[in-house]
Amino acid sequence: MADFTVIRGDITQSKVDAIVNAANTTLLGGGGVDGAIHRAAGPELFAACVPLNGCETGEAKITPGFKLPATWVIHTPGPVWQGGQQGEAELLASCYRNSLRVAVAHNCQTVDFPSISTGVYGFPLEEAAAVATQTIGDELAHSSGLTHVRLVAFDDATATAYRTAWNRLAD
Repeated sequence: MADFTVIRGDITQSKVDAIVNAANTTLLGGGGVDGAIHRAAGPELFAACVPLNGCETGEAKITPGFKLPATWVIHTPGPVWQGGQQGEAELLASCYRNSLRVAVAHNCQTVDFPSISTGVYGFPLEEAAAVATQTIGDELAHSSGLTHVRLVAFDDATATAYRTAWNRLAD
């Protein structure tokens, strides 16, 4: 089975087969990690996203990484937190599940994720970490193509939340 680790860092510097972009539904760039990935990849990323005609929340689409060290960018729009009763956890799980399945379909062995939906979309960090780690763990248990999946945390609080959630699964 592939291994999963949590690191603190800048996902735009990840030298992996694919990084996941916490995109908006237009796929045309935005704030946070989405904006950072678009800036680092260069204008070619925007141009590659235009013909994709957006992406539904929880789904995933792939483009080349262009100027990024990663070969591919997998774009997945996460859910906006609306209190937890609007299917947010299921949609967030779909982001991770569908991103990993797109990665496998494109022969990716190494994939880095950001913390999806925990920025301006307002998903509570601990809940998001629990959903993400459970979904990643389930997918890794059933995938033979992936060798290494990481959660690249922008700050210490995020890294701690994901490590805690992952360790709870191992207990």
